[in-house]
Amino acid sequence: MKIEHLGIAVSDFNSAIKTYETLLNTKCYKKEEVLSEKVMTAFFRTGDSKVELLAGTDADSVISRFVEKKGEGLHHVAFAVDDIHAEMKRLKENGFRLLNDKPKKGADNKLIAFVHPKDCNGVLVELCQDAD
Repeated sequence: MKIEHLGIAVSDFNSAIKTYETLLNTKCYKKEEVLSEKVMTAFFRTGDSKVELLAGTDADSVISRFVEKKGEGLHHVAFAVDDIHAEMKRLKENGFRLLNDKPKKGADNKLIAFVHPKDCNGVLVELCQDAD
């Protein structure tokens, strides 16, 4: 596995984009709304990985609640996998709790599933597979 991206929860989407464009010295290459998650995303390439900014589009979204409770900051670490179904099965067999019974469509043309942070030393882990 390799780190696919780091997900960072933000409160001011446009301001955060400008900050990360300056910090990473690169332009945001993609903005996408994920309606099912009530979130706007912005992606930046950095080396072989990416940074994803996430801003809630509704006060009831997971990201909005995260920012309200914990403040802005690291939300999740995403790992690229070749076969998300096999990886979910392997993790379940090893006692990890998954937050999804099956993969769902995520941003950036990915199938995604999440591993409970209580099973990963407090870190929310996302599994990502290209949807193509």
